[in-house]
Amino acid sequence: MAVNKTVNKRTNSHGAMRNCIEYVLRQDKTSEQLAYVTGPYCHDAINYALVYQTFLEEKKLWNKDSGRMYVHNIISWHKDEQITPEQAYEFGKEFAEKWFQGFQTLVAVHKDKDHIHCHLVTNSVSYEDGKKLHTTKKDLDRMKQFTNQMCRERGLTVAEKGKDFDGSQIEKGEVIAWSKDKYNLFRQQAKDSFVADCAMAVLKALENCISKEKFIEKMKQFGWSVNWTEKRKHITFQNQDGKKVRDSNLSKTFHLDISKEGLENEFNGNYKRIRAEAERTAGADKELIGYYRQVEAACEGTGGNSISLYSRATTI
Repeated sequence: MAVNKTVNKRTNSHGAMRNCIEYVLRQDKTSEQLAYVTGPYCHDAINYALVYQTFLEEKKLWNKDSGRMYVHNIISWHKDEQITPEQAYEFGKEFAEKWFQGFQTLVAVHKDKDHIHCHLVTNSVSYEDGKKLHTTKKDLDRMKQFTNQMCRERGLTVAEKGKDFDGSQIEKGEVIAWSKDKYNLFRQQAKDSFVADCAMAVLKALENCISKEKFIEKMKQFGWSVNWTEKRKHITFQNQDGKKVRDSNLSKTFHLDISKEGLENEFNGNYKRIRAEAERTAGADKELIGYYRQVEAACEGTGGNSISLYSRATTI
């Protein structure tokens, strides 16, 4: 089951394109054996500096070095799909050469997650006639159908509306996400489903959170208000239906530390980790770090999904 997702992000600057190419070709995520550039590319090695320069040269050749610089797609397979990195690499190459025919496209397979995914970064200017790449809503549906067709030709599963990866029917209200297995485990442990919903919301909100304020903001986005005051020993979570869950209940039910101290420790750990990642990325600016986070989130969001997540098309 392949999900083809377009990463929606500001792509009208040289810095954005450089950051994207650098991310896709990071050595801790891919290897030179799983990287390829379609169209004109005169270099023996593939690294972000050479690919970036090649894209720029093509734009300048047609005097179109402004506006939208590139398009970034992620083709991701379910973690249970029987596909190797090499097969994903060939899949990505064929897709790029056929769908983005006439446009230079960097193809690179990442295998640093529990699911394989392939990144495609496409130059917005055609090397054949200098025309800019445009994508419409109709193109989005065609892209979905073409991706499914390629899956069928290779004997891979195809996403079906309303059905899980194994073909079973998805029940109304069922949570289908990268954390579905964890959610089902929570449901087995909790008598009330809203308690499991709260636990999942807490775990998702904790990702990359470095402060109490940010955590409360994220919980609100997931439909939960948070009563966290100095006067009260416990934190109380409340959903839009008025159902309340106390932090001690979550901790006891799911063997997690959802106390004030436990959450503060998570915030501190996230801060140290994010800071270390930034320091390891020599010369990375704030835009690059933010881009890393956004793409990581996109990858997590597509890998274990049992429903199609073809994102809305962006007009180039």
